[in-house]
Amino acid sequence: MMRAVLAIARKDLTLTLARGGGLVQALLLGLLLLFMFSLSQEVGERMSPQGAAAIFWLASAFCQVLIFNALYGLEEVHGARQGLALLPCPVQAVWIGKALAGLALLLLAQTLFVPATVIFLGQDMSGEWWWALAVLLLADLGMALLGSLLGALSQGQAAKESILSIVLFPLLAPLLLAGIRVGAGLFAGRTAEGVTQWIGVAAAFDALFAAAGLVLFAYIYPGEE
Repeated sequence: MMRAVLAIARKDLTLTLARGGGLVQALLLGLLLLFMFSLSQEVGERMSPQGAAAIFWLASAFCQVLIFNALYGLEEVHGARQGLALLPCPVQAVWIGKALAGLALLLLAQTLFVPATVIFLGQDMSGEWWWALAVLLLADLGMALLGSLLGALSQGQAAKESILSIVLFPLLAPLLLAGIRVGAGLFAGRTAEGVTQWIGVAAAFDALFAAAGLVLFAYIYPGEE
């Protein structure tokens, strides 16, 4: 199964990076959000650390929606969804492979969003960055697992095109809240209060989304158009 997972992830990354369409749109949307919020400040004004962290995670969440729409759209465009579903391995390999590809693309996007947040919103990163990095990785993992599951659900019918963004954001709220609280501590030059509890929350929701994907993916990705 792991061979199929890695092959799917490699295929998606290769196609996405080669074409660049979905990734470029996601990057531009995230950077545009950060820039537009910077215009709401007076000259020389510094946004609050919590506000900057919230905007960073908002940009990441919108970026994720475009990434997983693009990843699942690869098979929709070429009518290859049934071929993936007929691979000689559990269909969950498709979910995990696309989640890995989406996680890699989201981390790539955030390598641009972090310096953009510092520059556009007047922040610094003088806090304990390892706590923020741990929460970022856990939050991104949960976003990828859930995004891959709902990305499959949003494909195939025009009536479902917007379901990813409608359903995704309420379910991501605990992960985004954890990221905002710990990220605000990083920008404020201190350790966020209750950081270990926030890490526990993010890890718990990662486990919940992983279990949901393992159970539900086979029912929502039958390989039919």
